[in-house]
Amino acid sequence: MGCSSCSSGGCSTDTKPGGCKSNGGCSTGGCNRLNVFDWLSDMEIPTSFEEFDIIEVRFKGGRKDFYRNINRLDLTTGDAVVVDVPNGHHIGFVSLKGELVRLQMLKKKVDNNEEIRSIYRIANERDMEKFNEARDQEGTTMYRSREIIHMLGLKMKLSDVEYQADRSKATFFYSADDRVDFRDLIKKLAEEFKIRVEMRQISLRHEAGRLGGIGSCGRELCCSTWLTDFKSVSTTAARYQNLSLNPSKLSGQCGRLKCCLNYELETYMDALKDIPTVNRPLQTQQGDAILQKTDIFKRMMWFGYKGDNNWYPVPVERVQEILEQNAKGIAVEALLTEPVEEPKQNEFVAQVEGNLERLDDKFRNKKKKKKKKKKPTGAEQPQQSEKTAEAPQPRREKQERQAQPQDNAEQQEQQQRPRRQRPPRNKNKNREGQEGAEPREQREARDQREPREQREPKERREPRERREKREPSGPRPEAQDSGNASEKGSQPQSSSNQRPKSRSRKPFRGRKPDQGNKPPRTDA
Repeated sequence: MGCSSCSSGGCSTDTKPGGCKSNGGCSTGGCNRLNVFDWLSDMEIPTSFEEFDIIEVRFKGGRKDFYRNINRLDLTTGDAVVVDVPNGHHIGFVSLKGELVRLQMLKKKVDNNEEIRSIYRIANERDMEKFNEARDQEGTTMYRSREIIHMLGLKMKLSDVEYQADRSKATFFYSADDRVDFRDLIKKLAEEFKIRVEMRQISLRHEAGRLGGIGSCGRELCCSTWLTDFKSVSTTAARYQNLSLNPSKLSGQCGRLKCCLNYELETYMDALKDIPTVNRPLQTQQGDAILQKTDIFKRMMWFGYKGDNNWYPVPVERVQEILEQNAKGIAVEALLTEPVEEPKQNEFVAQVEGNLERLDDKFRNKKKKKKKKKKPTGAEQPQQSEKTAEAPQPRREKQERQAQPQDNAEQQEQQQRPRRQRPPRNKNKNREGQEGAEPREQREARDQREPREQREPKERREPRERREKREPSGPRPEAQDSGNASEKGSQPQSSSNQRPKSRSRKPFRGRKPDQGNKPPRTDA
């Protein structure tokens, strides 16, 4: 969230933020970017005490400057004021006033002299309208300027443009690795926009602070919220903190080393004072021990022998003793007289962090469940059937025990009763005695019918009534032998009453169409 004075464009075009409705300050810090908390604002000033007449004013991109309140205007934080600038006037917003301004001037080493310019008045509606029009023109100016830079072939990056409130001057902020000759560029920009042009080079860190963003820590960039002094950062800071020298992890959004590498450097330097410097391997009777790793806060140093992949932790005090004895020319028997137990990890920390192998086991079990069981073939089938028959035996025994009656006499009688054996069931046997069975005459008439293959399809078949009128009623002739049938089939069709053979249209039951009349496969 940002207000009208921020580079992001703001919550609204008014002097006060439109989103948070807090009149100059919000909890996110977007409206009061690079602001200082005025903890003296609620205190009553004595009558004899004169308030400090210099006020800190904030402009676009977090740029701040000091101005003198010569007219003794009653100003509050966030008020828009018209200030004096070289060759015109500009509009800014009050960011700090009172005695804290004196401390800020001491911090930034600004002298209280006549060079400090003055504040004209509080901005009115007419001033704010002109200021908003100039601010709306900055975007189109920046894009057109980039096209001109590309046409001239200059190796520079234009990051921002700032117009004065009176639209008489524009400041172009750019970054470049080498020195750039932009004399032709200034002439073309002045002809294009009819204004005075000022070119200001900024570093990559200042550019990232003006644009803003979110860092790898998840917070807003330090350079865009509170950091103003950019100190040099080197890779030695990463070495002292035992960080991996990976450029992608150590560099920020600006492409330079992160400024936060200097935050904890002094703490690490204080902790390193008590840790000895090991410039050469430690001499022991087992061999030369080489330093592999140092834990500053646990005060533990790890050593390893040549040809051995194991590392041995040694306390700092023991390392100092070994160095003193090696200086006298004495080789120690071993690195440790007694094995050192590493501090156990807290149970709560172990539960939170978890174990990586636990996740691997979880996914392995899922894969095993997804695998399909192979179907048994041939001789394996009876073995599996025996196993499946043997498996439910314990459950059956349990059920039988629960179902047993309490009286032993009744149980013995049930066991002594002979079991009646059922006769084997013959499915092919004709059941003439059952109700609803077909009479013998109908079955004989059905057997004498022509086979299904020799019948006409239903579409070509005549209605039943016409066939009964045309054909005489009575029993049909019996089917001839197979030999006569084959001879008949070879003879040409002489009569028109002979019906053409049609192929059966039975559905495929468990077979694919290309497996036609193949016999089923049997495994040996």
